[in-house]
Amino acid sequence: MKKHNYSAGPCILPQSVLNMAAAAVLDFNNGGLSILEISHRSKDFVAVMENARQLALEHLQLNDKGYTALFLQGGASLQFLMTAYNLLDKKAAYLNTGTWSDKAIKEARRIGEVVEVASSKEANFNYIPKDYSIPSDADYFHCTSNNTIFGTQMKSFPEVAMPMICDMSSDIFSRQLDFSKFDMIYAGAQKNMGPAGTTLVVVKNEILGKIKRDIPAMLDYKVHIAKDSMFNTPSVYAVYVSMLTLEWLRDLGGIAAIEQQNNAKAELLYNEIDRNPLFEGFVAKPEDRSAMNATFNLTDDGMKDTFDSLWKEAGINGLNGHRSVGGYRASMYNALPLESVQVLVDVMKMTENKA
Repeated sequence: MKKHNYSAGPCILPQSVLNMAAAAVLDFNNGGLSILEISHRSKDFVAVMENARQLALEHLQLNDKGYTALFLQGGASLQFLMTAYNLLDKKAAYLNTGTWSDKAIKEARRIGEVVEVASSKEANFNYIPKDYSIPSDADYFHCTSNNTIFGTQMKSFPEVAMPMICDMSSDIFSRQLDFSKFDMIYAGAQKNMGPAGTTLVVVKNEILGKIKRDIPAMLDYKVHIAKDSMFNTPSVYAVYVSMLTLEWLRDLGGIAAIEQQNNAKAELLYNEIDRNPLFEGFVAKPEDRSAMNATFNLTDDGMKDTFDSLWKEAGINGLNGHRSVGGYRASMYNALPLESVQVLVDVMKMTENKA
């Protein structure tokens, strides 16, 4: 029986995608070979890569707007460094809203000066800073749209005069935004798009090539663009499953359709967190709550064994919070059905009845 998968990443994938991906492991495109053993230079896989890149741009409404989509390796963690290598000349501005933006700042400081424009670190990242100033002479502004560990999400983004770079690893393709406001977006596939092993980078071509430093080829976006995201052997299977997921999203009605479902899931769970006296949300302000990752705690630690037993018996997986926060985290990515959220809400009500 399929469990209700709240894992924060690698995350739940659509069942139809899993079925097609599983079949391709045995025989890809009826060619007598597995997707795991075909050449990345084969006609069939080149078509997969091209389709995946195009679908990413179409979903973000950035096709024909001077952007290129790449599928690279090294996770979002490598992008922390690649961003600075390619774009940081003298000074960069960073908003610090969680563990991953904190790591991005540390990597960028290896390359040049970083101005931390605001941070919620003093409150264990339980809110999104607002009303901060960004230096006008910064080479770029970097932010993280959704914070998986702490359950916060940026609902609005500043108007900036310099390129805006955003780590969207855990809420990519989940909600409608004016993506043209961003000059570069990157996202590890494993949190909302596919399996671990590949990272989507969508970059506006005109912001590249302005840094004089000698950039190692593997870290140079222009090199990857020139080679159509095939400079080195890509993560074939991860790109293929990401393509299937992007096709699934397209057939569902795109980002507009999935956003409605995501809002319904978040509303259902947060309403129960707010109603049920046994639970309290981790995020300080409701307007900063993530629609992707709901973080919450028990108000009575004496009910922990009861709650844990009930949700495990209900077939729920991956509900424990990150070790740096504790408590619980319900990751409600695109492929998680509303029915799974209802199961969790029912368990929370059952726990209340046993108190």
